[in-house]
Amino acid sequence: MGVQVVMGAMLQCSFGVAPSSLMVLPANKVLATTPAANIMDNKPFMNVLPFGVCSSMANPMVAAATAAALGVLTPMPCIPATAAPWAPGCPKVLIGNMPALESNSKLMCSYGGVIQVVSPGQVVAIDG
Repeated sequence: MGVQVVMGAMLQCSFGVAPSSLMVLPANKVLATTPAANIMDNKPFMNVLPFGVCSSMANPMVAAATAAALGVLTPMPCIPATAAPWAPGCPKVLIGNMPALESNSKLMCSYGGVIQVVSPGQVVAIDG
């Protein structure tokens, strides 16, 4: 199992240019160091914030801007399009009756990007 992901975790999209921060509302009423995330914390602009600009040709804005620039790839502002939950979660740990979000989970964007956790937002101490 990976490390439990919490609010403030750093995310990166394979088609984005900048990292983003995961926002977790305290609705699940479970705190690690801050509100703990589950696999359903995947809502665009509520949980998953934009990643700067997007360079995916599957993004209609990027495709239109690239066509207008006569085929020169023209990145456009990122608008996350995440419909499915994070996968895989940790089914042995439930937060708000859903599997916990762990650091090796991935989230697919409808425009072809893969969003991954760069930093889970907390550090696990190992006793020596």
